Amino acid sequence: MGDPSGDVAASQLPSAVSFVRDWANLLTLTGLACGVTAIFLAIRGEYHAAMIALLWALFCDWFDGPIARRTANRTEDDRAFGGQLDSLVDIVCSAAAPATILLCVADLNAWFLPGAFLLLISGALRLAHFNIFGLRDGGDYCGLPIDTNIIVVTAVFAFRGSIGESVFPWVLYGVVVLLAALGLGPFKTPKLVGGWYYAITAYVIGMTGFYALAV
Repeated sequence: MGDPSGDVAASQLPSAVSFVRDWANLLTLTGLACGVTAIFLAIRGEYHAAMIALLWALFCDWFDGPIARRTANRTEDDRAFGGQLDSLVDIVCSAAAPATILLCVADLNAWFLPGAFLLLISGALRLAHFNIFGLRDGGDYCGLPIDTNIIVVTAVFAFRGSIGESVFPWVLYGVVVLLAALGLGPFKTPKLVGGWYYAITAYVIGMTGFYALAV
């Protein structure tokens, strides 16, 4: 027979859906929707629209934290759940989505699979390491934070037309491999706060306008 006390304890656990009431978690899930949309649009070959979706995934990733910190009466369970949810969404938006975009611009060329794998492996290791060890003393990341992938990929993609359709996939390949390596680097990267939130907002809005006009 089962342990009755265990059954009672399990019945008192909050449901996963109960955490959706949290505004920060809602924004995180909105970012997930943006990341999945970016993957969908890339598969359809609508790259400019995919970049816009990816940019707003970045925006959600940056601002779910400040909203969480400003939410009153947030419990320890809320904070723990939000942290885990954020990492799971990051692997989709900042690793799976850029990896899919790389494969799509290369017309699913098998030679590009290693680059996609490297970015996903780097992202998974990077996030697992952060979840266990967090920031270094002084509030520094170890290696590049994973959302750097979105910033760099959306910036590099703006030059696709001038680089050329045949060469650009290889340029993006090199960028993706470099990002994968830097994400696992032993160096310190300071956590960007304060005015950087305005900079990210300006970048997201500005690049959204650029890609919207380029559609």
